[in-house]
Amino acid sequence: MRAMDKSSALEYINQMFPTEASLSGVEPLMQKIHSEIRHVDAGILAAVRQQSNSGTKAKEDLAAATSAVEELMYKIREIKTKAEQSETMVQEICRDIKKLDFAKKHITTTITALHRLTMLVSAVEQLQVMASKRQYKEAAAQLEAVNQLCSHFEAYRDVPKITELREKFKNIKQILKSHVFSDFSSLGTGKETEETNLLQQLSDACLVVDALEPSVREELVKIFCNRELTSYRQIFEGAELAKLDKSERRYAWIKRRLRTNEEIWKIFPSSWQVAYLLCIQFCKLTRAQLEEILDTLKEKPDVGTLLMALQRTLEFEEELAEKFGGGTRNKETEIEEIDKAESNSQTVLDIRRKYEKKLAAHHGSGTDETDGPKDFSVPGAGFNFRGIISSCFEPHLTVYVELEERTLMESLEKLVQEESWDIEEGQTNILSSSMQVFLVIRKSLKRCSAMTKSQTLFNLFKVFQRILKAYATKLYGRLPKGGTGIVAAATGTDGQIKTSDRDERMICYIVNTAEYCHKTSGELAENVSKIIDSQYADKVDMSEVQDEFSAVITKALMTLVHGLETKFDAEMAAMTRVPWGTLESVGDQSEYVNGINSILTSSIPVLGSLLSPVYFQFFLDKLAASLGPRFYLNIYKCKHISETGAQQMLLDTQAVKTILLDIPALGKQNSGAAGYSKFVSREMSKAEALLKVILSPIDSVADTYRALLPEGTPLEFQRILELKGVKKADQQSILDDFNKHGSGITQPSVAQSVVPAVPPAPAAPVVANPASVGAIVVSREDVLTRAAALGRGAATTGFRRFLALTEAAKDRKDGPFRKLFSP
Repeated sequence: MRAMDKSSALEYINQMFPTEASLSGVEPLMQKIHSEIRHVDAGILAAVRQQSNSGTKAKEDLAAATSAVEELMYKIREIKTKAEQSETMVQEICRDIKKLDFAKKHITTTITALHRLTMLVSAVEQLQVMASKRQYKEAAAQLEAVNQLCSHFEAYRDVPKITELREKFKNIKQILKSHVFSDFSSLGTGKETEETNLLQQLSDACLVVDALEPSVREELVKIFCNRELTSYRQIFEGAELAKLDKSERRYAWIKRRLRTNEEIWKIFPSSWQVAYLLCIQFCKLTRAQLEEILDTLKEKPDVGTLLMALQRTLEFEEELAEKFGGGTRNKETEIEEIDKAESNSQTVLDIRRKYEKKLAAHHGSGTDETDGPKDFSVPGAGFNFRGIISSCFEPHLTVYVELEERTLMESLEKLVQEESWDIEEGQTNILSSSMQVFLVIRKSLKRCSAMTKSQTLFNLFKVFQRILKAYATKLYGRLPKGGTGIVAAATGTDGQIKTSDRDERMICYIVNTAEYCHKTSGELAENVSKIIDSQYADKVDMSEVQDEFSAVITKALMTLVHGLETKFDAEMAAMTRVPWGTLESVGDQSEYVNGINSILTSSIPVLGSLLSPVYFQFFLDKLAASLGPRFYLNIYKCKHISETGAQQMLLDTQAVKTILLDIPALGKQNSGAAGYSKFVSREMSKAEALLKVILSPIDSVADTYRALLPEGTPLEFQRILELKGVKKADQQSILDDFNKHGSGITQPSVAQSVVPAVPPAPAAPVVANPASVGAIVVSREDVLTRAAALGRGAATTGFRRFLALTEAAKDRKDGPFRKLFSP
């Protein structure tokens, strides 16, 4: 640190005096420095003095503050002492005042209690007089006053006088109750017309009942309702009216009763809801009587009578629900979910018209009794009248479901019989019977849902399932069938399905109809699940019905395929009759190819215009899967095939392949053309490979067969030798050689087409003789080369065309004979 200070001092001196000439300024600089030192010393001395003085002052200030605090504490103690003395003085002054205040309070309470007791005694005596004179209006007000006065003496229950008054008051209330009940017993007996003031007296009596306990009002209303329904019980329990077809008169009776007594029953306060409670009791009694009637029936009830009784019951319940505001279900809204175009009133008319003839003998004459009563709406009533009576019909509606099923089945049979199985131009490609079937089902659903949404509706839904399954069976049965019987077996047409152009259109209509039914049945199930009771909603399912229609679609499409197969029979037979062994030259495509083209050109455009893309694609796949293998097997059915014949047949195969590939464009539906084209190419490539084998020289035919048809059997190879015209004597040696080398040739062919992740171990014979493996491989390469050069040097125009077609196969990326065209 010192070295650094010295260094800094030297640098400062050198900076101040860089030359000798500058040393002349040393003396002035020294004087200046001494002056600054003296100034700093003076400042330090002044600061020390000032600090010393301020320390002394701080001690003095601290001592003064301590003294002030002690003085303050003394004053506080003095004030506290004086406050305690003042409190003691105040308590002594107020002691007597408190005693006087408590005395005044007790005297006031006593005076008030005595005054109220006097009022209570007087009020009870007055109430007793009013009760004896049946002065109900005054007694009602007096009851309120006595009740309020009694509430003030709850704490004095043990006082004998109070107990005596309360017992007396209780007896008076009992007397009032008996008087009121006695007076109300005359209501409805005709006395109200004789005694003009009776209704007013009863109206005042209601005020007394309101002033009494709530149980009194409930008891009075219950007695009144039971008395009102006594005559109803007697009338409709008799043998004459205790019948199902008299149900409408029951509801007319209560409506007439409400209408007739409207003015009289105004004596009851609206808060009592007398009409409302009377209707509830009426509904419960009616339900019990109807249940007894239904349970005691010896035979099944007449459907018309049962439904008419149920309909009248539903209408009555709806009227009560509208009057008294009970329930939350909106029947019209739910029915609109089935068909918004029709209203609930129309449903009622449908039922009425449907069973009008059956009910003609059972109709009563009291039409005037069905007039609706006037409005007795009770705000705030929450009882649900819907279903309170009608639910008792539920266990007995099986006859209705059976009738609906018979009606629907008859409608189905009629619609199927009247079906033309054809569609006029400009209309939808759906059979009209299907839309009519769902229309009658929808009407049936509306009829049932207007009456019940419980077990009966679920049973009817099961009927819908059976009807739709029956319709699916009708569609299935309409499809063309194959020939059966002795004649068909004798003519070789057993199992063949022959279809005309009209049949093909009809099959397409059946496919579209089944698709429409599949979709609409699902929508029907959704609508039913929305309106049916929640306990059945999860059981509503149309999957089985939809499976039936799916089966119809599949069968119809397969029938289309089989129908076209039958049309191809003549062309396949014509193919086998061509003298392939004696053809002199290769020309244009054969006549049977033109026949196949003509059949497809006639049918495919119509099918493409009628079928949806999905089903048309399914049809094409099945057609290609049928025609490709059939064409391949048909080659084996031919007789001798010469080299020229094989070349002509290969040309025909390419033509058939081109025709099949053009089918999507012919049907104007190209959505799945790529996959279909690959499928057709794969199927037709087998026939091309077979013809390549037939074209190969006799000395290499076995190797060519193994190379191009690695999955072929010895029997098929023997048949190829017969097609080539090899004599029986020469066939055996070729077959022996084929069987001898079959495993050695097939294995490399499979290995080249599919390369495994781990090379398979070679077969034992190949390992035992590796030289033979090389020979076989060389032989196979030679066979492939020669097969690619078949027909080289031919001069005819037809064969040049054949070569041009085979050149097109070079663009293929797969196939068993792709290597034939490899360089």
